Amino acid sequence: MHLVDVLARDSFTASFEFFPPKQTVGWDALFASIAEFESLKPSFVSVTYGAGGSTRQFTHDLVVRIRQETSLDAMPHLTCVNHTAAEIDAVLTRYAKAGVSNILALRGDAPAASGSTSGDFTHACDLVQAVRVFAARGQHPDARGFGIAVAGYPEGHPQTPNTLLQMDHLKAKCDAGADLIISQLFFDNHAFFDWCERCELAGIKVPILAGIMPVTSLAGLKRMADLAGGTCFPAALLRAVRRAQDDAEAVGRVGVHWATEQCRSLLDHGVRGIHFYTLNKSEATRKIYENLGVRSTDALRQ
Repeated sequence: MHLVDVLARDSFTASFEFFPPKQTVGWDALFASIAEFESLKPSFVSVTYGAGGSTRQFTHDLVVRIRQETSLDAMPHLTCVNHTAAEIDAVLTRYAKAGVSNILALRGDAPAASGSTSGDFTHACDLVQAVRVFAARGQHPDARGFGIAVAGYPEGHPQTPNTLLQMDHLKAKCDAGADLIISQLFFDNHAFFDWCERCELAGIKVPILAGIMPVTSLAGLKRMADLAGGTCFPAALLRAVRRAQDDAEAVGRVGVHWATEQCRSLLDHGVRGIHFYTLNKSEATRKIYENLGVRSTDALRQ
């Protein structure tokens, strides 16, 4: 379903992010948990795309399998770093033929092995424009083309320290044709609310989803710090994790509790939707729903 229709249908959206496993056992584990994800009735799910397109085929295969074997509406990530316009056009053509309705358009990172960037695209807004041009050529079965989501960074992008320039970049993506903004993960709701106000001041009217990732382990927290550069870990969260760090289950409970309170506050403030970074595991997300007192997203849309 096109993002415009999803947003019109659902007063509140919940969505889950998956990544394509590189090993068969990973695929089996993910699809073993799919039923639990389905029971939570998300508005859509997204599938990540490795640096420089390193998981391009895996991403396509997972999106197609989700479409064929589940009731979930899958949205692939697409990055443009190190890609030519012809390569992006080929990827979009495959997704259009597979009946995919939406794309999460990202600049992306350079592959770790090379660390260099090249290709025909400099910024994510260039990719958004390319996706819109693809639609204008009538190459998608929906006359509107793909629905387009883009990323936003409540606590700043590590490669753009100037926060005013960051907002200009986000506004450019929206002006180029984005239908939705999905935020980077954060642990401080005050930072998210302030960022949303700054988006409004900048004239950004596109719906914004809050990105939530519960801490599930001490090692996971450290990985988040590496991957989500610029993200602030509040002292209260760090103290709670430190108290429990010798007990893996206790760390997981701390993470779920913190994420639950984040979600509760976001809901109380009328957030348009929440995007859960699941790491392909349903347990933490399911527990957050339980802690909120609901069995599925339907109850959150009332």
